[in-house]
Amino acid sequence: MNIRFDGRKVLVSGAARGFGRHIAQRFAALGARVHGCDIAAAELGETALGGVIPKQLDLTDRAAAAAWVREIEADGPVDVLVNNAGGPAGATRQAIEDVADAEWDKIFAINAGAGFALCRAVAPGMKRARRGRIVNISSGAGVRASRTGIHAYTAAKHAVVGLTRQLASELGAFGVTVNSVAPGFVRTTDETERDWNALGEAGRQKLVSSIAMRRLGTAEDIGNAVLFFASDKAAWITGQVLLVDGGV
Repeated sequence: MNIRFDGRKVLVSGAARGFGRHIAQRFAALGARVHGCDIAAAELGETALGGVIPKQLDLTDRAAAAAWVREIEADGPVDVLVNNAGGPAGATRQAIEDVADAEWDKIFAINAGAGFALCRAVAPGMKRARRGRIVNISSGAGVRASRTGIHAYTAAKHAVVGLTRQLASELGAFGVTVNSVAPGFVRTTDETERDWNALGEAGRQKLVSSIAMRRLGTAEDIGNAVLFFASDKAAWITGQVLLVDGGV
């Protein structure tokens, strides 16, 4: 299946590392003009070496997120938006009564609020063009309880799934598809490395043995699903959540 994105304008959030860097650079390698944003300037600079146009941006500032989109749309609408920014923001497992308001709000702002802001910003242009692809990165935690035990992260990823389905219903009449990729456990960031190391040898073996494919996923596994949803091959697929977890 030959997939290309020549002449397409692609936005990827959270592009400084992990899934985001891989996805942004894959789109660029396939001919797209790729804009990537992240709050981490130094790592985003490394992503830019793969042909990505970088923008340091804190997506919890929704006005700044919208301004970035307007800047990019100066010569035409966005073709593909990949909402990848997210994560547990350093939170760890604790009892619900110990969760602080600030922690809850921060995780929601990063995972659900950022995606909302970018979807709201690109939607008018996509509607006018009567075409577009939005791919939201959620998580296995968006469809079930999370292995992390972090309440806000699980709730926020469920919110991403809900936003995906609602937007698919709203934007389908304009030729815009909205889908979500829900990754399983993949070692791509400092946080996932911390989680992996905390498991210990027995815990790691147990985790891998719980996966039907008997291996952890890779950034490439996640990127392949995103590229499919963003391609013309998925023109009649919308509102779907694809678990890319090796079979859990």
